[in-house]
Amino acid sequence: MAQVQTATGPIDSADLGRTLVHEHVFVLGEEYRVNYEAWDEEAQVVRAQQELQGLKELGIDTILDPTVLGLGRYIPRIQRVAEGTDLQIVVATGLYTYNEIPFQFHYTGPGLMFDVPEPLVELFVRDLTEGIADTGVRAAFLKCAIEEQGLTPGVERVMRAVGEASVRTGAPITVHTNPHTESGLVAQRVLAETGADLTKVVIGHSGDSTDLDYLMRLADAGSLLGMDRFGLDVLLPFEQRVDTVVELVRRGYADRVVLAHDAACFIDWFDPEAKAQAVPKWNYRHISEDVLPALRERGVSDADIDTMLAANPRRMFE
Repeated sequence: MAQVQTATGPIDSADLGRTLVHEHVFVLGEEYRVNYEAWDEEAQVVRAQQELQGLKELGIDTILDPTVLGLGRYIPRIQRVAEGTDLQIVVATGLYTYNEIPFQFHYTGPGLMFDVPEPLVELFVRDLTEGIADTGVRAAFLKCAIEEQGLTPGVERVMRAVGEASVRTGAPITVHTNPHTESGLVAQRVLAETGADLTKVVIGHSGDSTDLDYLMRLADAGSLLGMDRFGLDVLLPFEQRVDTVVELVRRGYADRVVLAHDAACFIDWFDPEAKAQAVPKWNYRHISEDVLPALRERGVSDADIDTMLAANPRRMFE
């Protein structure tokens, strides 16, 4: 066993239980929110507690929340939510960008105007080993992104910093990728160059693809496939998402698959009513209520489901 940090303190990895590896609680542009957003803090916290408690009642024990810099991470709010639910929330450190890095780091770093060791590495390691700000909450995994724009200088700098922080701490990594550009392979190459252990890397949003050759290449290199956007049927229909998981299991890759929705209690990227109409199943309950029954109907065993939901996430931390 290993110790895993959560928003309410450390637990044994064996106590993670059934885990959804990529779920946000809140995705917010905090600067925008404080200037323009109508926001009821108490109501939003209570709503999140209710939604996550409902997920717990469906048999899910833990979510990994990859909300990092660039997505509005605010740990005191997550602490309040976690204290009001029996579900465990594991938080992340890292930086989310498809292009440039924030100006707080733009001029400071190796070879830059203020030539110092990479500050991102130190920031991430501190979050993992000491705690985030003054909350007492430690991150347990790392997050970076590479999208259709590819390996821009900013994206590469963040990705290498994430890899180096993982090497120093042993923390696992989740990478937001665009499978249609095969950016998961780029992420694997860059992270491997830093010395990161690819068996502790989740190639996020692999579930947006039905390209089994691409997915197996990622898995054969050791990484976990994030089949983690169930409910986002506008990107890939439900049946194709399920069939891809079924085929991966049939080919012997159950130990390389993890599941999630990439959902949130609140995300300010979309109008809530329009979102509900466009993707009505994009919520925390969809896997438990719809996906798992569909997998079982197609012959996926309970043992394989336990592998994907419990054993694989646990192995990331061990």
